[in-house]
Amino acid sequence: MASTTSTISTSCSTTRRAFMRPKRQLRLWGAVGLSLGIIGPTLAMAGNGQGTVAAVGKAVPLVFVFGAIGIALIAHGFIRLTQRYNHAGSTYALVGMTVGPRTGFISGFCVMITYVFFSICTLGALGSFLNAFLAAAQGGAHPYQLPWIVIAVAGLALSAVLNTRDLRVVTRVLLTIEGVGILCMIILAIVIFATGGTKPTGVDFSSFSIAGNHFSGIMGAVVAAFLSWAGFEGCAALGEETNDPKRNIPRALLASVALTAVLFVVVMFAQTVGFGTGPAGLKLFSTVGNSLTSLGQTYVGVWFSLIISFAAVMSAFACHLSSSATSSRLLYAFSRDGLGPKRFAQLDGQRSLPLNALVAVLGVTLVVNFLSWATGWPGGSATPALNSYFYFATAGAICLMVAYLLVEVGTISHLTRERREKIAEVVLPVLGGALMITVFYFNLKGQTSVTAPVYLAFAIVLIGVLVAFFAPGLAHKVGEGLSAELGEPGGKELPAAAEAGEVFPATAR
Repeated sequence: MASTTSTISTSCSTTRRAFMRPKRQLRLWGAVGLSLGIIGPTLAMAGNGQGTVAAVGKAVPLVFVFGAIGIALIAHGFIRLTQRYNHAGSTYALVGMTVGPRTGFISGFCVMITYVFFSICTLGALGSFLNAFLAAAQGGAHPYQLPWIVIAVAGLALSAVLNTRDLRVVTRVLLTIEGVGILCMIILAIVIFATGGTKPTGVDFSSFSIAGNHFSGIMGAVVAAFLSWAGFEGCAALGEETNDPKRNIPRALLASVALTAVLFVVVMFAQTVGFGTGPAGLKLFSTVGNSLTSLGQTYVGVWFSLIISFAAVMSAFACHLSSSATSSRLLYAFSRDGLGPKRFAQLDGQRSLPLNALVAVLGVTLVVNFLSWATGWPGGSATPALNSYFYFATAGAICLMVAYLLVEVGTISHLTRERREKIAEVVLPVLGGALMITVFYFNLKGQTSVTAPVYLAFAIVLIGVLVAFFAPGLAHKVGEGLSAELGEPGGKELPAAAEAGEVFPATAR
């Protein structure tokens, strides 16, 4: 076994000499910055409550409590696995090394598609929020508005410029943007609580009660809460670019989840009581374009609403910036293992960045946004840019939850095979996986439109499954790649083949 594994590792390392490895240039807060950028706290709190209140009424804070519990369970799995494995492919490697190469490919494929969807949808949010800011700044009944595709193209161009700079610059920009937004939300929440919320309902703690709602309705709405946290694991894709990754990546995951869990529950509670838990207040909450801006003007003043409105604009841009950066690294990781064009596996020599993969991601983002603007698809509300945002964001969140489910399976395998001293923790990934399955069920239940985002998401997952099980040699390529890049046998299926005396051939380049 030892001699065969050595042969595999030697073969793999030989085939990858032509491919540069990224430089380790990030510290802990750089990794936290990328995760916060993808989460987009200000964007999430400005737009994700409206759909939730329409589904569960005043129980919005309770939905986010369930969401926080679910994300904490998922985060446990990522923390445990990144203490052992760190790779540009994120779940591609985490699942590939614990469950098997084919399953690892499916997981990584889902995450890559998720971040491409997020790269697309956040430009729609950018267009909607910037026009809302322009309208608030001008006042009057007929403010000047830009076509949202113009804003999207401008945002994409700026993203391309920043993403070709030193990654440390990008993460500092992300931390600054989200830091300003978080500060504004904290100030707004304090003011709302200090004034006692909207009369006569006031600070109504019955918002944390399930009374008046069915459990199925609560669980169906939890996908909106998961959407708010989607991307917390983005820093896992920086495992090859972060100093001391087995220490700093788990810490970055814990920091991003702990910070946003408290923030989201408190801010959603503040927004609910800020609008009021009576029928009129809940109806207003469900219809406003940017809930933070509306409350900022009501409780503080126009000047504050403009600041928080612009913070939401920048948060949407930050989410696009970090999503495109992450998806390009996932595409690079796949291509490096022979699962994509060779040119996407190349790094820019001076900046150690996957520029070709980045150009591909931004190109797809531009084409999809242009088609969405030109055709008006997907329809829905009177705001086409937000239609695009919610559609692709929801589809992306469902794809991501499939990857989360596979990470939970990988965590169970890791704990039972390699961390027997922590075997009691296995209950956490079991609960996390059960929660993912429950959310899938209640989001599929009652769907009538074949174009619903949940069906698009599962169609994407099916494509990944078909490729994983029918593409010739895929398991060998993934196992070979992970073995070379992580310096050990590539997942559950690889050692089994090695024991049979099989030495995998070099991947053609």
